[in-house]
Amino acid sequence: MRDLFEPQDAGDPDPVRKAQRLSKPALPSRFYETVASRPEGADPLLLLDSRPVRTPGGRLFAVPTEDLARALAAEWAAQITHINPATMPLTRLVNAAIDGVENAMAPTRDAILAYGRSDLLCYRANEPERLAARQSELWDPVLDWARTRHGIRLVLSSGVMPVAQDDGALAALSGAMPHGPALLLAALHSATTLSGSALLALALHDRLLTADAAWTAAHVDEDWNMELWGRDEEALERRLWRRAEFDAAAQVIDALAPPV
Repeated sequence: MRDLFEPQDAGDPDPVRKAQRLSKPALPSRFYETVASRPEGADPLLLLDSRPVRTPGGRLFAVPTEDLARALAAEWAAQITHINPATMPLTRLVNAAIDGVENAMAPTRDAILAYGRSDLLCYRANEPERLAARQSELWDPVLDWARTRHGIRLVLSSGVMPVAQDDGALAALSGAMPHGPALLLAALHSATTLSGSALLALALHDRLLTADAAWTAAHVDEDWNMELWGRDEEALERRLWRRAEFDAAAQVIDALAPPV
């Protein structure tokens, strides 16, 4: 377990990437018979052959809700002959939170907020008209909600030229973004980096958007290019992997974000 999920680059300053990198290309054989979860104090633990699992950093592998514990157990139970971390996005996200974000919550939160300076939703196509209309259809409701609900008034730009965001808008974004717990911040960080938008991650947190709607909004340009130029099978394969990561993050956000 420890070698399998060990971070690849100890010098990486990003606590989420540092905790999620995989070091071993060879997949080990499945070494356990049974997978289960049980409460331990306030947090359920993952058990392999009745023994608590530990993170690569040696900490107890525990999550705040029974639903998440069951989802983690399902990931481990789905490993048939070998353990493949690439098929275990929720496990890797929890490892990242416990070993990485727990001791670096402020830098992780800052990394999320940095996306507000160049948020995907602020950069609009000049043409073609249909692409611009599709961006407006999916992105404007999120921007309107952010402005009305949180006072986040981001400036839009046409094309790729950078635009400076007002300090007040960035402060409002900071005020809307939670400060913890670590697992929630890890999930918001993952959703932000995968979508290119702190606003889409916040919309997930506030339950404005479902995971499907947020993912679709994040891939307007990519979908347009595929419609125009045809499918790119390699890109679609990478996208499937990223979608699994995004869904794991959305699952955690849904489990831990407070009711609206």
